[in-house]
Amino acid sequence: MRSTIERHQVSPRERALAQRLAYGAVQRRGTSDEFIERLSGRRLRKLDAPILAALRLGIYELLYTDSADHAAVDQAVSLAHGSRGGRRAAGLVNAVLRRVAREREALLGSLSDEDPAGAAIKHSHPLWLAELWWQERGAEQARALLAAANEPPERTFRFAKVESGRSGAGNRALADELAAEGLEFVPAETTMPPLPDELLILVAGGWEVAERAVAEGRLLPQSRASAAVVAGLDPQPGQRILDLCSGPGIKTTQLAAAVGSGGEVVAVEVNPARAREVTGLCERVGSANVRVLVADAADFESDDRYDRVLIDPPCSGLGTLASRPDARWRRSPEQITEMAALQKRILARGAAALKAGGTLVYSTCTLSRAENEEVVGIAGELGLAADPIPGARPDTSPALETDPARDGTDGFFIARFASRL
Repeated sequence: MRSTIERHQVSPRERALAQRLAYGAVQRRGTSDEFIERLSGRRLRKLDAPILAALRLGIYELLYTDSADHAAVDQAVSLAHGSRGGRRAAGLVNAVLRRVAREREALLGSLSDEDPAGAAIKHSHPLWLAELWWQERGAEQARALLAAANEPPERTFRFAKVESGRSGAGNRALADELAAEGLEFVPAETTMPPLPDELLILVAGGWEVAERAVAEGRLLPQSRASAAVVAGLDPQPGQRILDLCSGPGIKTTQLAAAVGSGGEVVAVEVNPARAREVTGLCERVGSANVRVLVADAADFESDDRYDRVLIDPPCSGLGTLASRPDARWRRSPEQITEMAALQKRILARGAAALKAGGTLVYSTCTLSRAENEEVVGIAGELGLAADPIPGARPDTSPALETDPARDGTDGFFIARFASRL
């Protein structure tokens, strides 16, 4: 999408609108598909892909944006005209969308989230995910998580340069520059969970200003929950840190800033392209104390032992659905089972690389027991003892868990351990 926008020199405002419509149509396709079948009398598999896309886009505009009804219908009908079905397809799209416009209140009012099946349609998620959260978290929290995944994600950035947060001269100047260009932000330390002052939460303004600062290597996009992972690891100046599964490198540079020039971060990444991405990011922001290794974290072996180990393994990403609208449709229960097995292997490799008395953090950006509580359940077998982070749940694990519905940031699971060996 980005390359298409750049090729056609789309203005920032038009780009933002196009992205909102594209993401929204994908995000809300579960609800749209229910109405398409109900109003057209046809099964989805009987509709050509371009027609289905035009209907999903039109329904999203009519139900979830302030677009004028006639504009939303006309746009979708125009898309259908260009499809293989031509006039006939356009007629179907026109008829369905006009009914949606007329019956909007009744259609939305017919949706209910009293049970997982209804909630999956109302909040536009696959049924298996609604059932998973219902079972693991109860109906009230499941509904809240499903609804939160459709809200605009918080826009949070971290100062990229190795300075003391907003108190550094360069970062103070950048904050003043952003404010002068119309951006409004609040410091992350005023939020829950509270974080150091190297984060900015942008609440209003032209996002292209912040994006330019990112391109220049002065800001990095990072959620409060993501930054809390490194805060939980508590890296200290001069320490050696192992960062397993380091791509794309956002946390890596945060670690590098914390240990300073007297320390070192060894960043392991199995994908060569992502490893190059980590290297490039470190160069761009001045993290010269990072050594990137192309290796499989699940088979990682080293004679070295580290003061701190960060394990941020591949996961299903169920805590980041607000910012990844297509992720909910690409995941499956089978993938979660496969990922959990891989995560246990990586945790074992990280534990083996930890110094006696060292600290390890296992973190995911997902909300499933199989990838979180059940994985760290093997920690004792690996010579690790729970070292709860302040604010961690006292019930079933030593983990700190951020909740998108409650905390307004990504859903992360962060468990800290100390080596007993």
